[in-house]
Amino acid sequence: MKKQQTATVADIFARALDACVPPAGSPVGIALSGGLDSAALLHLAHAWAQEHGMALHAFHVHHGLSPNADAWLAHCEQLCAGLGIAFEARRVTLEKNAKTGTEEAARKRRYAALGELCAAYGVRLLLTAHHQDDQAETVLLQLLRGSGTAGLSGMDGANSAPELLGNPELVMARPLLSVSRKQLEAYVAQHAIAHIHDESNDDPRFARNALRHQVMPVLAQAFPGFQERFARSAQHAQSAQRLLTELATQDLAACLEGDCIALSKLRELSADRCYNLLRHWFGTRGLRMPSTAWLVEMLAQLLEARPDAQLLVTHPECHVRRHRDRLYLTPKLNDLAGMRERDDAGIPGLEKAGQQFVWQGEASLAFPAYGGVLHFDAVEEGGQGIDIAWLQAQTLTIDFRQGGERLKLALNRPTKSLKYHYQAFDVPAWERERLPLVCAAQQLLYAAGIGLDCHCLSLLERPRVNLRWLSC
Repeated sequence: MKKQQTATVADIFARALDACVPPAGSPVGIALSGGLDSAALLHLAHAWAQEHGMALHAFHVHHGLSPNADAWLAHCEQLCAGLGIAFEARRVTLEKNAKTGTEEAARKRRYAALGELCAAYGVRLLLTAHHQDDQAETVLLQLLRGSGTAGLSGMDGANSAPELLGNPELVMARPLLSVSRKQLEAYVAQHAIAHIHDESNDDPRFARNALRHQVMPVLAQAFPGFQERFARSAQHAQSAQRLLTELATQDLAACLEGDCIALSKLRELSADRCYNLLRHWFGTRGLRMPSTAWLVEMLAQLLEARPDAQLLVTHPECHVRRHRDRLYLTPKLNDLAGMRERDDAGIPGLEKAGQQFVWQGEASLAFPAYGGVLHFDAVEEGGQGIDIAWLQAQTLTIDFRQGGERLKLALNRPTKSLKYHYQAFDVPAWERERLPLVCAAQQLLYAAGIGLDCHCLSLLERPRVNLRWLSC
């Protein structure tokens, strides 16, 4: 019976791994904690690698959270030495009082370290020891959190996670996802594989441990084999999520105008499709997924606010803004202009209105206090620009607008207020606050986002430059 069970585990592992073989010549990596699951994974991967002539690396992350951490590291090193597997460990330090909690902080730091180790050794495929019981726990945890189809999908057999691993080319595979914990225990017992026990896995204060030790045994008694059925439900959720993603991709393509969304097109969709599209949009921008309640409130504000309202909705990682019936996701930036009024701003150049400087021919000058870089671009023969010699002889001032400034773009065009030009150039209101002006002898030369005043343009055939502002 044991022999048949061992063969089954090995066959499942081999089939799963054959579906995600790394590029030719690229070694395979293993996340090795030293526990029963990862020790079984190491043994299985070693046999597979020998059969396929693949190089194997085992990576261990030392968190230092347990008094036994040093012993675990030594155990993993000895385990790999006995099998002739290359081994590397990485010691990490966790942030104290992490807002997400110790468990989540350790998880993020562990995966980041694994990604760094894989990059250092050219590993493109990283194996983890997640199994069927882990999948069942994950699905149940997500259900208790009220997650949607994305959360209820559980873990994929293989996926890339660049935000977690820091490497878009690295694939993380879970070849034991169809294997139960009982099967792994039997495999380890038959092959007499030494392993450690992490005492933190017994602490019921952690949600996953509470499920594992207090809930899952009761479920197993009342519903034998529930883990396999949970895994099947996760596969159904994955299929549903793929369809939702496909629909969201099509809807987003239809609603996008550059980097923003046309609200007129969004209004044509049902509420559910709007929420699906917006979640997908946040995902494509690498932003944390908002809650359903937040999405509902945001969409109501966006669609119901009066047309001229300067709408701002705050997300933990960005700002959601509306301008001319378009929806923008913008970074959360300091109000540089408003900080001048604070004595404790601590940013050089904001202690007083305006910052004087002399241009000495540099290609660009950085102005951190104003949030960007001023570029001086050479003008080709026949083009319009400012006389270089004249500009170098001036004491220039960079500052934010104070109100009432006017600019004339061309001799055959009238002088207009900056507000008029911003509107004509479709510059959103929140960007205007961060676009500085450059003056010489109190004469406006250049307004970022608009251009040069025509009065400063040289008519002589002499070397000239244009000014160009890039915000950081």
